[in-house]
Amino acid sequence: MGCFPGVDPALQKESRTQTPAPAAAPASASSSSSSKFHRARSGGARDERYRSDIHTEAVQAALAKHKEQKMALPMPTKRRSTFVQSPADACTPPDTSSASEDEGSLRRQAALSAALHQSLQNAESWINRSIQGSSTSSSASSTLSHGEGKGTSGSLADVFANTRIENFSVPPDVTATTSSSSARPAAIDLPPSGIVKGMHKGSNRSSLMDTADVPQPDPNQPKPEGRQMTPVKGEPLGVVCNWPPALEAALQRWGTTQAKCPCLTALDVTGKPVYTLTYGKLWSRSLKLAYTLLNKLGTKNEPVLKPGDRVALVYPNNDPVMFMVAFYGCLLAEVIPVPIEVPLTRKDAGGQQIGFLLGSCGIALALTTEVCLKGLPKTQNGEIVQFKGWPRLKWVVTDSKYLSKSPKDWQPNISAAGTEPAYIEYKTSKEGSVMGVTVSRIAMLSHCQALSQACNYSEGETIVNVLDFKKDAGLWHGILTNVMNKLHTISVPYSVMKTCPLSWVQRVHTHKAKVALVKCRDLHWAMMAHRDQRDVSLSSLRMLIVTDGANPWSVSSCDAFLSLFQSHGLKPEAICPCATSPEAMTIAIRRPGVPGAPLPGRAILSMNGLSFGVIRVNTEDKNSALTVQDVGHVMPGGMMCIVKPDGPPQLCKTDEIGEICVSSRAGGMMYYGLAGLTKNTFEVIPVNSAGSPVGDVPFVRSGLLGFVGPGSLVFVVGKMDGLLTVSGRRHNADDIVATGLAVESIKTVYRGRIAVFSVSVFYDERIVVVAEQRPDASEEDSFQWMSRVLQAIDSIHQVGVYCLALVPANTLPKTPLGGIHISQTKQHFLEGSLHPCNILMCPHTCVTNLPKPRQKQPGVGPASVMVGNLVAGKRIAQASGRDLGQLEDNDLVKKHQFLTEVLQWRAQATPDHPLFLLLNAKGTTVCTATCLQLHKKAERIASVLCDKGHLNAGDNVVLLYPPGIELITAFYGCLYAGCIPVTVRPPHAQSLTATLPTVRMIVEVSKAACILTTQTLMRLLKSREAAAAVDVKTWPTIIDTDDLPRKRLSQIYKPPTSEMLAYLDFSVSTTGMLTGVKMSHAAVSGLCRAIKLQCELYSSRQIAICLDPYCGLGFVLWCLCSVYSGHQSILIPPMELESNLFLWLSTVSQYKIRDTFCSYSVMELCTKGLGNQVEMLKSRGINLSCVRTCVVVAEERPRVSLTHSFSKLFKDIGLSSRAVSTTFGSRVNVAICLQGTSGPDPTTVYVDLKSLRHDRVRLVERGAPQSLLLSESGKILPGVKVVIVNPETKGPLGDSHLGEIWVNSPHTASGYYTIYDNETLQADHFNTRLSFGDAAQTLWARTGYLGFVRRTELTAASGERHDALYVVGALDETLELRGLRYHPIDIETSVSRTHRSIAECAVFTWTNLLVVVVELCGCEQEALDLVPLVTNVVLEEHYLIVGVVVVVDPGVIPINSRGEKQRMHLRDSFLADQLDPIYVAYNM
Repeated sequence: MGCFPGVDPALQKESRTQTPAPAAAPASASSSSSSKFHRARSGGARDERYRSDIHTEAVQAALAKHKEQKMALPMPTKRRSTFVQSPADACTPPDTSSASEDEGSLRRQAALSAALHQSLQNAESWINRSIQGSSTSSSASSTLSHGEGKGTSGSLADVFANTRIENFSVPPDVTATTSSSSARPAAIDLPPSGIVKGMHKGSNRSSLMDTADVPQPDPNQPKPEGRQMTPVKGEPLGVVCNWPPALEAALQRWGTTQAKCPCLTALDVTGKPVYTLTYGKLWSRSLKLAYTLLNKLGTKNEPVLKPGDRVALVYPNNDPVMFMVAFYGCLLAEVIPVPIEVPLTRKDAGGQQIGFLLGSCGIALALTTEVCLKGLPKTQNGEIVQFKGWPRLKWVVTDSKYLSKSPKDWQPNISAAGTEPAYIEYKTSKEGSVMGVTVSRIAMLSHCQALSQACNYSEGETIVNVLDFKKDAGLWHGILTNVMNKLHTISVPYSVMKTCPLSWVQRVHTHKAKVALVKCRDLHWAMMAHRDQRDVSLSSLRMLIVTDGANPWSVSSCDAFLSLFQSHGLKPEAICPCATSPEAMTIAIRRPGVPGAPLPGRAILSMNGLSFGVIRVNTEDKNSALTVQDVGHVMPGGMMCIVKPDGPPQLCKTDEIGEICVSSRAGGMMYYGLAGLTKNTFEVIPVNSAGSPVGDVPFVRSGLLGFVGPGSLVFVVGKMDGLLTVSGRRHNADDIVATGLAVESIKTVYRGRIAVFSVSVFYDERIVVVAEQRPDASEEDSFQWMSRVLQAIDSIHQVGVYCLALVPANTLPKTPLGGIHISQTKQHFLEGSLHPCNILMCPHTCVTNLPKPRQKQPGVGPASVMVGNLVAGKRIAQASGRDLGQLEDNDLVKKHQFLTEVLQWRAQATPDHPLFLLLNAKGTTVCTATCLQLHKKAERIASVLCDKGHLNAGDNVVLLYPPGIELITAFYGCLYAGCIPVTVRPPHAQSLTATLPTVRMIVEVSKAACILTTQTLMRLLKSREAAAAVDVKTWPTIIDTDDLPRKRLSQIYKPPTSEMLAYLDFSVSTTGMLTGVKMSHAAVSGLCRAIKLQCELYSSRQIAICLDPYCGLGFVLWCLCSVYSGHQSILIPPMELESNLFLWLSTVSQYKIRDTFCSYSVMELCTKGLGNQVEMLKSRGINLSCVRTCVVVAEERPRVSLTHSFSKLFKDIGLSSRAVSTTFGSRVNVAICLQGTSGPDPTTVYVDLKSLRHDRVRLVERGAPQSLLLSESGKILPGVKVVIVNPETKGPLGDSHLGEIWVNSPHTASGYYTIYDNETLQADHFNTRLSFGDAAQTLWARTGYLGFVRRTELTAASGERHDALYVVGALDETLELRGLRYHPIDIETSVSRTHRSIAECAVFTWTNLLVVVVELCGCEQEALDLVPLVTNVVLEEHYLIVGVVVVVDPGVIPINSRGEKQRMHLRDSFLADQLDPIYVAYNM
């Protein structure tokens, strides 16, 4: 029993049941069942590069631990219509069974499967059992133990000094549970269990939110303890007398002396040999091609190609013969071949980068075959399409019949190999850019020599090559070293492997091949199909070169393959893993062993140690072990060192993981045309810990991570490209893919296609896992798989996954050989074009570097603030409008206390003066009212109220009218009758259920005795549809005012005092509160007078109003101001704009209006709707140069971006940049600021958003990060005083401090109108005093808005310096999160910017979660793209974790007539599940 013992058949069977995928092969399949096999495989075949039974078990065990936890979150909800899966087969190109950059395929989880039983044993039994040595197929044959001996590792500088490598002929059993024979329990079906935490074991998970800003290093983290490594040398490159001076010389020698010897055999689609190229044919055809390239493509004086030019080689993977002839033809012609993949479409994934490489190499010529040329995509007129990003190419067909025979006297120039370039091999970087690694002729030759020596090739041997012959090991062995040693290569194309996975094994058997070049996926597929062939023999193989042996997960494939094929003659010592990279070429290869000699050891490493870059034997949690096999020794003539992966190339310690660097003549010389990158990669001089260079020999970085173990064996644990550095710990993308595949992925993941990459969000890398979902996977299966993957990755790698997304099968961008194009996938993810069909975000568990929540400090008392401000020389933040007392308006109006008196006076003095003009959608006047008409109509309405309504003075009357003049006449009718009008927006006939309840509520709350309305609305109120929404029997008296009797009013009511109520103003705030405020006659007169003075209104003026007339300043401007000031108001109902967008602007232009008022919704409608029609406006003759003020009436922070874009857009039709301004009002005082005609223009400032959250104002420069542009809200009205107050202490604040805006003015409302007169609230909001520093004991009203006052350098009308008031937002809308105060609009602005398909957005909180609702205006497939983008931007810009992302249809977010979002309504609908969302994602 010299080598491996024959494995007991019972155990073999058991080892097969551990791998879920192979079970797909039909049990008694004959060799003819390959197509049946293919069908069975395509459903379940996983990416077997990462197969490992050990790992699968590790995952099972890790998941079993989570079993007790209940699922903490609801499943995402998804609208059924979304995401129609593409039928998988319809669009599967031939090569798609792989998962990552190289042509990958099926492998990585058996190591997961085992790491899981290990959780049942402790370290001792683990090591002991490896000494007793029982056997299973996928296992670790020894332990690389670092300093397990009584804590000696500390005292020994070199960790490897006390390393035990046990070479047992029997590999240890790492999968058995106890003594029972079944290797693993039935797959446990776990509930999709709880939230996964992605933190170090040490951190306390309950305190998720109070982590520090900077991740603190874990004090227990392992640190390297060895001495500095010394570079390791390979054996010297032997001096063999008959080695040729150049590779071309070898070709010439064999081609002329051994012309009949076979060089290369190609196979057809079924795997049968179809053509054998002899050395004679290769030489003669290469010669013809070389001659043609140099002499026949141009004219004698102007050849197209000169020696040293670069040429693209475009040959399909199933035509090695044509490729080989072309490659050697180029070498003989001394032009530089650049082999690339055959482009499939105009926009292949990564195709643009290949184009960049071709362009930077200055390539103008592409060689290809006739068949391939015919297959390239063509334009309509038959020309080859211009591939995206490619230079213009001339295509040359190299089939023999098109080549010219060289004249007898023509000989190629074959010089001894030097440093001139021989060929360029492309490689794709992690970011997706494509570089050309240039290989010199001497490097090509030296590499062939080193390979010949290491693999001990001898003339005439047969080798079977399953790899891509255009690059890497397939090119080096199968095309180059092949010719050097006159080998015979059988090339097995990838397409044959897909239909007949056993074909390479059959070729080895048939041709008695000595060497086979494979990847792990080929081993795996052969195992799955091996029942098709009982009688194959692999006894001829002396080397089975596993070229992705550098993948740490290769060990399980090698073990499983050996256990299966040992009975077919495979020798254990023939398995030779190797490690390669485009830059350093072959880095290390295991030499063929001596029969009977002990096999090399394994390293069982702790994944936790690896994540800190330290080699530690795994002793803790057995789940997180990585078993690695060596890749042999350094190449002959080479030298190797390990340097730190980041920063200067400092040599690692002996127990540290780093990047492998190689120095030898056989390596790449540069990246073509990229000098800077070349220096960093190809000319590395290692330094010691002090930073001084070690020697002067330049090394080449290989891009592989690993270490040199005992006996100078090289171990590779991952690739630099797959490195994910999260919170200072390093993880490997491949390891995470393996874990994902080990979670029964067969029901969910399509062909094992999983991509893992990291994105940078909020000062750290975050891991993203994207997998293709099988077309037949159910939502439940998928969600369960996703939950389990999160748990498994957390358990095994101790790292949280930020985002896990499933996309429909076949939709991820592919590499030419069918793998997933990682960098392109990442780009799609970041730009929101991945179109996932399922997504789970776990920011709560991954993002551990949020700043600590703010603790509110006990407030400084108001007196101290005051004293502090005085000491600092800061003034108290207060501002006021002009003093009403000094403004003498010489108008007769002043003698009238009441508006009713003013109207009567105007009806006598100027009866025919038109006060109101109402326009329809066409812009024609539908109704006018002169002073007299208004007065008469009002009288008739008053008499109807007295007669029909039997109303008394002081009764409340609801006015239910569309925007127009009837509303105005009804208002004055009520005043004439002594009733108190309450204007209410009429219900919308199309959405009664939504709009009628509000009407009903105002009618009830206002205790209205009567409703005045039109006939149409009266019918609507009593209709069947209305009855479905409210109880129509309880309406008060409804009077329609369409046909009024001509009856004189006996006398017009005159209130006894001006403090009596004039009207009630009801409004629903954005937070969903319905509040009515009481407006007295004095307040009405005061307000009208202030507006008249500010805007200089008098009877010869015209203003245009496009506003809703139901509450606030909109109502005042529509109904009151014209009567008071006598100017003419042109009324434009905003809803008319929906049918004619031009209406408002064309009216302003036609009537040459100087002052116009609108709402944000009107401005937005014009900006969005007319943005691209400015030329059309010009052609219609619309000109806005007449406009002096265009005022947006608002009760919110000015929307600077909207007003700016409006100004900019319509600048071309004469709108002055200074015209647009905004007003500010609130419930307690409907008009605090209004720009008016005089005084300085509104000012703007940039404030720091971070400070605002802390209730501080910090002014910053334009363009500062996290800055917010604020604009002044117009000028404070005459007679108005404001002060900025701390809302908690009620003490006044200093200049430029954020606080609540308090107001004192003659036109402040006199209180809330409620059913329950809540006196305390009334007093607090309307009659409150400062707690300190106000000797006058002024009574203030609280607006409920946060803002600040800032003294500017400008001069106000009074001659004083101007104090600007900036409104930041409503207090009751702010969100208190993590101890900070957020304004929803700031978060919404960030969100709206993230993706072109976000139409509108609103945020609110639910429990303590932030909910973001976005309206999707694109197609529904984009819904889930928004989830990560929204989460990222809110985290990056606001330091908040989004709890729920809701994607809805356009128009779902309710917006009121002022254009304000009704966030609370939205919240209620969300909680009542009434939004009909497209998707709801709960971030974990």
